[in-house]
Amino acid sequence: MAYPYEPQPMAYPYEPQPMAYPYQPQPSPSDPMLPLPASIYGPQYCAPYAIDLAIVRKVMTISDGNFAVTDVNGNMVFNVKGSLVTLRDRRVLLDAAGNPITTLRRKIVTMHDRWEAFRGESTEAKDLIFTLKRSSLIQFKTKLDVFLAGNTKEDVCDFKVKGSWLERSCMIYAGESNNIVAQMHKKHTVESVLIGKDQFMVTVYPNVDYAFIVALIVILDEINLDDED
Repeated sequence: MAYPYEPQPMAYPYEPQPMAYPYQPQPSPSDPMLPLPASIYGPQYCAPYAIDLAIVRKVMTISDGNFAVTDVNGNMVFNVKGSLVTLRDRRVLLDAAGNPITTLRRKIVTMHDRWEAFRGESTEAKDLIFTLKRSSLIQFKTKLDVFLAGNTKEDVCDFKVKGSWLERSCMIYAGESNNIVAQMHKKHTVESVLIGKDQFMVTVYPNVDYAFIVALIVILDEINLDDED
């Protein structure tokens, strides 16, 4: 008895080869190191894609709220305020609705210019998020070490900031590696020249907490102002 159809062995028009993915990007030293902390201030500040933020500092004013962060469409993302009494020692990062995300406070009388970041408007030890300090006492270019609250020994930093503030070319790395998690560059506009605003762009890599990155840049700005005094 013959069947009207008999299964035949699969035929290939060519010799099977190992499967390749010619268009899949390969890791490189500049890719963010994984795994990173899923979030530092909250998962709402992490995105699976790179985020570009514009940061504007009004260079001719000391008024409250002189530091703003927007997206590429000009929508407010964060704002920064400081007390007029302690403008250079305490800053608060607010979301677009005006809710406090973190309080940044300089520790008085420290050799390495240490700053602390707390959740919300708290300055209590239980709400500590991270600390930041200069990598060394004498620096020709910016080098800052960042330690998350759980890293109490501070033998190895969790993040590092390197670069030239004057050129706005600073980069933020994961730990002691060469894996970049965010970088900033200067943005020249007519407004920045005529109205007295200092504007630059920050690119935050995928899955990196961009509220955390902005907090680092606010502290970096304050340290730069100190160096100019």
